[in-house]
Parts: sequence; structure tokens; C-alpha cells
Amino acid sequence: MIKRIWSGCSWLYIALLPLSAFYGLISGLFRLSYKLGLSRSWKASVPVVVVGNLTAGGNGKTPVVIWLVEQLQLKGYRVGVVSRGYGGKSERYPLLVTDEVTTIQAGDEPVLIRRRTGVPVAVAPKRTEAVKALLAHAPVDIVITDDGLQHYALQRDYEIVVIDGIRRFGNGCWLPAGPMRELAGRLNTVNAIIVNGGIPQTGELPMALKGELAVNLLTGETRKVCDIPNGIAMAGIGHPPRFFATLQQLGADLQKTHAFADHQSYEKSQLLALAGNNQNLLMTEKDAVKCFQFAQPNWWYLPVYAYLPEKEGQKILNEICSLLP
Repeated sequence: MIKRIWSGCSWLYIALLPLSAFYGLISGLFRLSYKLGLSRSWKASVPVVVVGNLTAGGNGKTPVVIWLVEQLQLKGYRVGVVSRGYGGKSERYPLLVTDEVTTIQAGDEPVLIRRRTGVPVAVAPKRTEAVKALLAHAPVDIVITDDGLQHYALQRDYEIVVIDGIRRFGNGCWLPAGPMRELAGRLNTVNAIIVNGGIPQTGELPMALKGELAVNLLTGETRKVCDIPNGIAMAGIGHPPRFFATLQQLGADLQKTHAFADHQSYEKSQLLALAGNNQNLLMTEKDAVKCFQFAQPNWWYLPVYAYLPEKEGQKILNEICSLLP
């Protein structure tokens, strides 16, 4: 139902417009208070890059964060990442993500980023606290924040917005009548706009998420997706159909698909019921980081990587590197 409302396919969004107007008023006043100096923001001692979006739901931010981390590492910079840790419930914040920290404590994206890149990651509902903890814990040259475009208490030096190129901005309304956290005019103030799939518009940088080799959760074996028979696909991400479409494009032998809520927590019995012994369960890497402790021999995940055009991607990296000593 939400998908239909936000896409403009249901007139029910009209009933929600008063709430959207209130949301827009409050968010506008909130941002204005920081712009006028009525609310205090904090400036870190190192450059801060925000990778965020204008809409609710998954747009592909985390793969962009990982791409940016890896590219900066190749240039010799020490990178740290902060996140709100959505879905995590830690006894205390800020939380430094170590190999022992679980997705229950930190949320799935921070654990995924730490596992994939090995960089220091800190989590806190207030990202300023996460950055302070990160700087106290590890010598880093630059901090990247996974999401947080609307967290104006933290000053930033560079802003990247990631857009779902298929869904884009739906009906263009503020939450809850539409998907917008901020209206599309906010794009005029950011440094770079990256579009995940679809057809980019003027000034937007195209990005593709690509993956080919699935990884076995239990053994670490890699195998082409098309070579895994009797597949049952599951995804608990912002937009599961994107993952299912990716598997189909890779020639996956899919029998069924199961979409879960974003940041879904899983139990062993729940996933065992999805795929029998003669079937293979295929999931996203974001789902996999929550399942390693009870993984089965027939469970696989597909890591995906962000690919940007060389020239435009290098332009973003050069602009960010110009902020560094």
C-alpha cells in the first residue's frame, strides 16, 4: 500500500497531505535554525563526507560508502565511517564496531561496512558523538557518514546524494504522503548526485551495482549465481525487487522470492522454513551479516559492488581529496 501511495498510484496520499505539510514545516524550521545559528552544529577536526538521500528506503548508499572507502584507501588515506546504526540496540552509545559486535547491537550496515572494508566504524543515534568516539579511538584522515544528510548538528565538508533511478522521488511529497525527507530542490546544494540504475538526468552521475559470484555463508566457497540450482531468494532491504531482478539478470534458477521488511531480524527456524535440503537460499550481504552464526550449507549471499564511470568517479574523488592535507 505504501508503495502505491508514494508512487502516486493511490489517491490516499491526499488524506496524508496535512501530515506531510506539518512534517515539511518542522523539518524546514529545523534546518533553518542551524543555518541561522540558532542551533549549534559541531565541526570535526577532519573532513566529513555525507553519503545520504532525500527519500525513505534503500537507494544504494552503503555500496557507495564502501566504494568511497576503498578508493580513498587506495590513495593511502586512513578512513573512518560513522552510522546511526538503524535497527541496532546497544546498551550504550557511542558504540565502536569490532569483530565481536553483532548486528543486534550495531545494526546491519555498520557491521557490513566493517566486515567488507576493515576500517574503524562507530555508531550512535547522534552522529556527532559517533565522530568524536571514532577520532578518539583511531587516527583517521577523513570520516564518511553512512546516511545523515538531514543530521545538521554535524557539519560536513562534502555531500553526496544517492537516488534510486527507477523509483526516483515518487509523487514528490514529504513523508508520510510521499517518500521525501527533503524536497528535490535540496539537490541544488549538494556536491554530487549519484543515480543507482535508471536514466540519469543532467548533472547526475550513473552508478551500477554489480555482483556475479555468490558466497557460501558457511564455507566461504564462491560460485556463479547461474550455477546454483533450485534457488529461493530472500531480501530484507529497502527495495527487495532490485535484488531479485539482479539475480534474474545473472541467470539464477529461482523458484520463489521472499521479501522482508528493511532491517529485518532473522531466526534460524524462520529461514530453515524457506528452503529445503534440495534448495539453495540466496540472500543479500546485508541479510547475511545477521545469519552467519546459524548459517547452513545451502545458504549463499551475493556481494555487490558500486561501479561509477571512471572520469566522473575520479572527479568526486579529486574534490574530496582536495579537502585533505
